[in-house]
Parts: sequence; C-alpha cells; structure tokens
Amino acid sequence: MTSPSPSGPAPLRQESLDEPSVKEEDDDALIEKLRARACDPGRRFGTADVPALWISERYGSARLEQRRDVIRSYCSDGTVQLKSDVEEVAVYYADAPRGPLFPPISMADVEKAEHRIGRRLPELLRRVYTEVANGGFGPDSGLASLTDGNRAPGHLTDWPNSVSIHERNRARGVPASWLHLAYGGCTMEWHLSLTAVGNPVLLYDADGWVPGWGEDAHDGLRHASVSLRSWLSTWADGGDVWDEALDR
Repeated sequence: MTSPSPSGPAPLRQESLDEPSVKEEDDDALIEKLRARACDPGRRFGTADVPALWISERYGSARLEQRRDVIRSYCSDGTVQLKSDVEEVAVYYADAPRGPLFPPISMADVEKAEHRIGRRLPELLRRVYTEVANGGFGPDSGLASLTDGNRAPGHLTDWPNSVSIHERNRARGVPASWLHLAYGGCTMEWHLSLTAVGNPVLLYDADGWVPGWGEDAHDGLRHASVSLRSWLSTWADGGDVWDEALDR
C-alpha cells in the first residue's frame, strides 16, 4: 500500500451549504445584474469620482452646494466622490468604455485558489469570479481578487488578493473558514463563512479583539448577513449592505 505524496495538494473540504430553495435561474439573473454593474465604470462601486470643474461647468457653480447630500468626499485631485446612482455619475460616465476592471478568471484559477484556502468556494462565488470579474467591483472597496498581480489604473499597489489575505489572517488567529471578501473601511472587513449554512457574510473588526485578554476573532464580529446571495443581491439592486448592519 502506497501513501499519498506529501507534495500533492491537500484534499478540499466539501460542504453542501447552499439554500435549497434557490433556483439556478435566480442566480443567472443575479449574475447578469452583477455583470452590468461591474462593467459600468460609474457603478462598479458604491461611489464614483467626478471632476468638480466638470460638474460646475455642466450644471452651474451652485450644483456642488445643492448636492451635498450625495457627495461622499472631496479629493485632492479636484474630483468629488459621489454616490454611484446619481445623475452626475451617469452622465459623466455615459461614454466611458465598458468592461470589468479585471476580467473573469478560469475555473482552473479558482481551483488553485481553493487548494490554497483548503476549501471549495460556494458555487455562486465561483460563478462571480469566472463569469463576472476577478474582483474589482462590489460593496465598499470592492471584492478582492483570487489571483495576484492585478493593478487598477492610477493605483500604486496591486489589488487585494483574497487568498493571500486569508493566509495572513489565519496566521493571526482568524478562523480558516472565514474568507476575506472586501475591506469595509478603517479596520472593518467583510468575510464569507465557508462552513455556515447559506454562507453568511460577516462584518468583522480586525482590531475588535485582543488575544492577550483571552479573546479570539469571534469577539471582533459585528454583524452577519443571512447569506452571500442576499449580500450580493442587495448591492446588485442598488442597496447599501451597511443598512442592515447599522440597524442592529
């Protein structure tokens, strides 16, 4: 009897955790919504940058003051960060080239990432990376990529890699079943549970627990959505994934 080669990849943990009532055509519709937003440079995130001068020239000098409720921040490069669903964003980006920030990857690439993680990803997330984009869109700062070496135009560093972050987090004591999805600002991160039924999305405060006090990463949890599907659907339909979290 021969033993498996120690150099081969470890077998993946398989979980059947999806919502049984969800039909394939429902996911097809969600994938189409996600693709539409990921390919629209004005809507691929919750906010979009528009030159302040362009707004003043097109709508008048008083426009910025009138639209303070949809301005998220003023940037040092002369742009303003607006909510992505407003008229100014739609008009400014109307003629911009369409397409994802990072193109979809192959299933072979997904499987390589899964072997590093040690678990198979939910089928919906596999479809997101192979049919929509390799990250670079979505709630808050956008989904992390599954592969290395992606750099967005104008950025000085590569886009976050979910697998590398997962490996780093495991070394810090974060459960292996939590997969980094996106940064939520400050010390907040969105994680996906790979073991809970429905694959809920976890809002996690990376500085919200102190190992020296006997705490573990679960003490940093701040909110859990019902499922990955719900979290993505909220964003795809123009909602804010923070609303549910802040209501609790």
